[in-house]
Amino acid sequence: MARSVPGTAYVYLNYGMYWLLNVLVKGGSDDGFVLIRAVEPKRGTELMAQRRGQQSLHSLCSGPGKLTQAFGISGVDHGLDLCAGNVGFRHRFERAEVEADCRIGISKAAHLPWRFLLKGSPFVSVRPRKR
Repeated sequence: MARSVPGTAYVYLNYGMYWLLNVLVKGGSDDGFVLIRAVEPKRGTELMAQRRGQQSLHSLCSGPGKLTQAFGISGVDHGLDLCAGNVGFRHRFERAEVEADCRIGISKAAHLPWRFLLKGSPFVSVRPRKR
């Protein structure tokens, strides 16, 4: 990655099948990334549906591979500054209730509550586990 500043996209091909989008949340020697697993699509849904061959609003971006396919994200987007106005990821966030859950899709440290979701959202990739 050419730049190492918070907000930079880290895009990689997972299992040779799906592009996944991570965002750099720290910079320098303490780099840390957050995998973007799902979003609630609000604009551009017609294009997303075309890219995904899927009409269900809830299924357009309800997983990390689905999300990148819907947004047209690929390896060419690796290193993009997602905070730049021309990228389109800029959004005003409203106050929201967030809940933590155990991580999914991994074998190491899966018990850690490092998965954060908009509480009650039907657009999450996997519903929170009951504890």
